[in-house]
Amino acid sequence: MTRPPTAAQRRLIETADPVTGRLHGTEHQLTALVRRGLAFRHPRPPHDHFLTPAGHRIREAVPGAPAEPAPDTPDTGVFAARVGGEEKPPGPGPARRREVHGAWQGLLELRRMTNPDGAADRPCGWERAHLVRAAALALEAAGHRPAGGDADGYRVRATPQPEAVAVHAPDAETLTACAATLERAGWQAGEYTEPRTRARYLLASPRRV
Repeated sequence: MTRPPTAAQRRLIETADPVTGRLHGTEHQLTALVRRGLAFRHPRPPHDHFLTPAGHRIREAVPGAPAEPAPDTPDTGVFAARVGGEEKPPGPGPARRREVHGAWQGLLELRRMTNPDGAADRPCGWERAHLVRAAALALEAAGHRPAGGDADGYRVRATPQPEAVAVHAPDAETLTACAATLERAGWQAGEYTEPRTRARYLLASPRRV
């Protein structure tokens, strides 16, 4: 059975960048995480260290670390993309726009560093492990309005299908615009009709090639 990380290693994991998983620590600390399979050293300069999927799982189990957002997740002060329908959404404004922009740029950098061919136009492993958060970030970064409060907008939800999320929108025009944004961000998106309500929605999944 694998030994759990030490308290010092947990602190390093907890303070990793929430989107890219970039780590900061001494060479000895980072090497120890690599040996345990919780981090990897990027082969290209400046050879920074990043969490592996196993490291991300431990990070999300640490109290205070961000997990997959739910519609009723309160604002904890940790950045999370708006999935739509939150009871206590973060306030809009320049600060939020800067946070979203920074998170999106960080995600593009993570794609360049972790996709085998260095492609930034195709989702990476982190996005496939955090489908709802990744799709919501693509939409929010492109300026789409999430549902919440008195505003109606997009809602991103998990589905039973592997590697697929559902995106709901208040009207056909918004739904089409969301599909175009996701496709530009490297996702495949198709419109479907909910059999019971006849409402239209998107089924989106990360593109592999």
